[in-house]
Amino acid sequence: MDSESTLNQLKAALPAGQLPSSYRVYFKNTLIALCHALEDHILKSTAEHADQQPLVLVTFQEGKWYLQEADRYLDIAQQSEHVAVSACADSGFETHPTGQLPNVSLIELDPDDSLVNEWNLIIVAPGYTAMVLCHELSAEEYQADNQPRSDVERKFYGLWTFDRAAVEAAATILIERLRPYNEALVERLHTMQKHMSAAPSTVPVDLTSVVSRIVNYLQDSQEHLITASRQARELWELEGHALRINRNLTANKLQAFLRMAQRVDERDRDNPLASLQVAALAETLGQILDLPTLSLRRLRLAGLLFRIGLAEAPIDVFERPASQLRESDLVTWNNRAYLGAQLLAAMAELEPVRAIINHQLENWDGSGRPDGLRGEAIPLESRVLRLSAHFQELTQSRGNRPALALGDALEKCQQHSGTRFDPTLLEHLTTVVRLTEIGMMQLPDRPSQLPKVWLEESSSPKSASSDLAS
Repeated sequence: MDSESTLNQLKAALPAGQLPSSYRVYFKNTLIALCHALEDHILKSTAEHADQQPLVLVTFQEGKWYLQEADRYLDIAQQSEHVAVSACADSGFETHPTGQLPNVSLIELDPDDSLVNEWNLIIVAPGYTAMVLCHELSAEEYQADNQPRSDVERKFYGLWTFDRAAVEAAATILIERLRPYNEALVERLHTMQKHMSAAPSTVPVDLTSVVSRIVNYLQDSQEHLITASRQARELWELEGHALRINRNLTANKLQAFLRMAQRVDERDRDNPLASLQVAALAETLGQILDLPTLSLRRLRLAGLLFRIGLAEAPIDVFERPASQLRESDLVTWNNRAYLGAQLLAAMAELEPVRAIINHQLENWDGSGRPDGLRGEAIPLESRVLRLSAHFQELTQSRGNRPALALGDALEKCQQHSGTRFDPTLLEHLTTVVRLTEIGMMQLPDRPSQLPKVWLEESSSPKSASSDLAS
């Protein structure tokens, strides 16, 4: 990748040179899916909140401007403060109605400028930021036996993120790279960016919906890629090709879900480590039960995703005990397992994990939800997750309810032995707590294996997908 690329300059500008954990190699159709999800968010958020009209910076790789994208940006420009499009002269953009709008600026890139190898979408609004930042692999960077033979096989170094510091830094870099073309425009864009950053947001913009939209687009793009490949290849060639595509997209979809789960934890000021601690305790109990490796892997992932059903929950759900919630908020709280399972149903590879999460609120005596399962009919991993989540929650404060010591939290759980909780699992939890209290072990605060995306580190498709349920 060119040393002057926006990605490389962003890496140099960020603390410790650490790019967002979504940085990896992407197929072209995956990037189309990501960009469309963010573009849809512009249309949705601006329609709902007029003060969220963003500054949009777009770079089209090799200047290829497709008619449907030009039409798409006709709507986006009407919902944006300003749109700056960088593309080569053959893009056809100048003659399209979008290019005639007063709030659209066109930058005709020099074919020798490395920007022609980039595909960028940067959005800066008062209430949120978002971006997809990409640079196509050079011929030398493709493996010798893996050169792209069709458009859908093209690959890009890239990342997507909502982190404001990273997006602002990338916007500054990209704007400055346009200075040789139009210095006056560069100064205007810098001024607009500063205005967006300084403007107070009158309403909070919830980004969880855009993550969900990303997952749906990725799902659709996976089907499109496999279909396109089938038409372009003989069957024996397709099988290996489709498998490579599937691994890449599966990793991206899982990453989107993990991101969503992280955002749920970030919204919970009193319990921001809930998912990590629940996954760790559930794994410990699973090890005591001598669960097989595959079951432990699924249980760990279910622990990380167990609160994903609260992605769109009102903030009161995170700040008040259930007994103090309004009726409308209580409905969301009581149905969090079902909502999470519905969300995870978009990814067939997570079906075993979805089932664990779906039944995490079943009670041992059959009084739980969603199916009123009783005793051994409740999946063992769901019973483990149920107990781990309740115990962990009691050890953290919630509203005017103080955090309980480990022994006191255990006693509260024991009061529901045989009703909410499996008595045998309670015995194992008692062993863990007692050993912790006498210093014979330390209560784990994170699972033994953790997807790198959760650690805010760069992850490859292989490492991100290695913790799947299959």
